[in-house]
Amino acid sequence: MGFLVVILIIIGLVLVVGIGLYNRLITLRNRCDNAWAQVDVQLRRRYDLIPNLVETVKGYAQHEREVFEKVTEARAKAINAQTVKEQGEAENLLSGALKSLFAVVENYPELKANQNFLMLQEELAGTESKIAYARQFYNDMVMKFNTKLQVFPSNLIARIFNFAEKDYFEIEESAAREPVKVSF
Repeated sequence: MGFLVVILIIIGLVLVVGIGLYNRLITLRNRCDNAWAQVDVQLRRRYDLIPNLVETVKGYAQHEREVFEKVTEARAKAINAQTVKEQGEAENLLSGALKSLFAVVENYPELKANQNFLMLQEELAGTESKIAYARQFYNDMVMKFNTKLQVFPSNLIARIFNFAEKDYFEIEESAAREPVKVSF
């Protein structure tokens, strides 16, 4: 009889620990999803600013059509990205296209002094900072979640309930790691 009680207590403790670990995994997964949603909000804000910026520059630099097309195309790819990896690749293209756009601006001193352009540049710079913070927060949440999936004993619960690791939001090793330059 005493042996049966000990077995039931052990089973009860295993269940309580298992439920606690499962709930922690769910919490971390939801935090990752929320963090990605925050990245998405900032990226959407960036995408909304880009057409205004392009239109402002177009008025001054009519013959720079190729640059505008690249920015527009890169923006469309970024908006339509489905996975974290696709989003990272699209953001690399968009950052490069924006760098080209700002290089064009250097040739137009009257544009650099335009109040609308200056406001858009400032807004874009603030958005870039928010995107960087949101990316960092997302990657921190992914690290916590993925670590929890890998450590004992939560890895047992993760396997039982088919939890999958999340992808980090990474950018290329190349010059894309440089911030978008906004010069006045």
